[in-house]
Amino acid sequence: MLKVHEEVEKSEFKGTIMDIETIGDFDRSYYDSRRYANLLPVILGCMTNNVLRIYYVEKKKEIRDLEQKIIEVLSGLKKLFYAFNCEFEVGVLFHSCGQKVRFDYELNQEKFESKGGVVRLLGINSYDDPFNDVGRLCAEAWLRGEIKKCIRHNRSCLLKERDILLRRGSRKPDDFTLVSV
Repeated sequence: MLKVHEEVEKSEFKGTIMDIETIGDFDRSYYDSRRYANLLPVILGCMTNNVLRIYYVEKKKEIRDLEQKIIEVLSGLKKLFYAFNCEFEVGVLFHSCGQKVRFDYELNQEKFESKGGVVRLLGINSYDDPFNDVGRLCAEAWLRGEIKKCIRHNRSCLLKERDILLRRGSRKPDDFTLVSV
């Protein structure tokens, strides 16, 4: 069953920050969107209009419900779209939900920059991240049924990304090729 966590959080920026948590493996034999074809979303976090909202499922059999909710939610999100690593979000949304989403801004300064490194460099709060910016640990915890930890991780990612945007700004995303499998 699809669930939603929602809270009021100050967001002094125009648009929506998105952060996705997934299970599955990267296909490192590709350097285009096919790299993300085996990843399945289990959590979609969005922060916009002073609301932090996290959509999530707790079981693999519910993933299709989340994918359908993502398709529904995307059309109503406030533009501009931000992500720390746009290539990841774009690839996952394309392959899992069939959605071609254009992100307006990227929060990393260069491809593969570590969010944890930026958080330390800028002195940003960890916001009680149980996985210290290591997404793989979130995927492993989700598979073990530790959903509350995964929600805390996604929440902390959204708050850290908001702080990165407000303190350091953003940049235009790198070009990225969408290729069907």
